[in-house]
Amino acid sequence: MRKRIITMTSMKKNKVILGLSGGVDSTAAALILQENGYDVTGLYFDVTPEATASGEGRRRAEKAAEQLSIDFVYRDVSRDFEDIVIGDFCRQYGCGRTPNPCIVCNPEVKFRTLLEAADSLGAHYIATGHYADTFHDEGTGKWYIRKADNVRKDQSYMLYRLGQEAISRLLLPLSNVEDKEQVREMARARALENSEARDSQEICFIPEGDDYKEFLRRRGLRPPGGDFVDRDGNVLGQHGGILDFTIGQRKGLGIALGKPAFVTAIDSDTNRVVLGSNEDLFRREIFSEENVLTNESWLE
Repeated sequence: MRKRIITMTSMKKNKVILGLSGGVDSTAAALILQENGYDVTGLYFDVTPEATASGEGRRRAEKAAEQLSIDFVYRDVSRDFEDIVIGDFCRQYGCGRTPNPCIVCNPEVKFRTLLEAADSLGAHYIATGHYADTFHDEGTGKWYIRKADNVRKDQSYMLYRLGQEAISRLLLPLSNVEDKEQVREMARARALENSEARDSQEICFIPEGDDYKEFLRRRGLRPPGGDFVDRDGNVLGQHGGILDFTIGQRKGLGIALGKPAFVTAIDSDTNRVVLGSNEDLFRREIFSEENVLTNESWLE
C-alpha cells in the first residue's frame, strides 16, 4: 500500500470509514489498513428494500467486522438508490444504451454515503476494496484516479466520476496488490470465513440467478419487437425487442446471415437493430456527454 503521511490534528487523521461488503476484497482492504496503523470502521449499506428485509448482506458484513475486531455502522440507502441508480438503469436500456450502474452509484450514492459517515464520525479518510489507485499532482493541486498495479483486476474506470473531495480523502489499500491470491492469503492467515468466497460478477441489485432482461420487464420496460437492418436500412429479419442487444454484440443475435454479424447501432425510436461487420463498429468521430474534466487546462 502506498501510505500517506499521517499528521495528527483535531480531526482523527488515522480514522477510516471503509466500505465493507463482507467480501474478501473489502476485508483484505481492512486488514491492510489495520497493518498500517489506521483505526478502521466498516460501513455496510443496503441498496434495495428486499436486501434490507432479508438482512443477509448486513449479517455477512457484521460477521467480517467482528472477525476483524473493527467497529461497524449500517445505512439503508435503498430509496436514493432506487431513484438515482435503478431509475437510470431502466431509462438507459429503454434508450437502447447499455449502462454501467456502478459509475452512477459511486459518486451519487456509495461515496456520498461514505463521506457523510466519515464526517459524522470524525474520520478524515474513506476507503474501499476497489483495485485502483489515486495520484496527487503537486503542480495543479488536483487529485486523480489511476490504474491499479493489478491491471487484470483494475477498477479505476468505475471511479472516474468522483469529485475532488472524495478522491483527496480516499485510500485504496488494494492499489498495489498484484494478484487476487494475495488477498485470499491475507484472509486465510487470519482464518476469516470469507477467504474462499467467490468473486461477484453480477449486478448488485438484481437477485443472483435472475436475468437483467426479466428485471427490466418486471419494471414495465417492454419494448416491442422490430427489424434487424443493415447499415443501408435493408431489412434482414426480425427481433423480439431491443433489450436483448448491446453495441458490439455478436453472439445470441437470433439471426443467421452466413457470416459474422455484430450489433453496430440500436434505434430506440424505431426499435431497429443495425447489424454489420466488425469493421463497421469503428468510428473516426464520437459524441460524449456528462464528461468529468478535473483539469480544465486540458481543454486549451
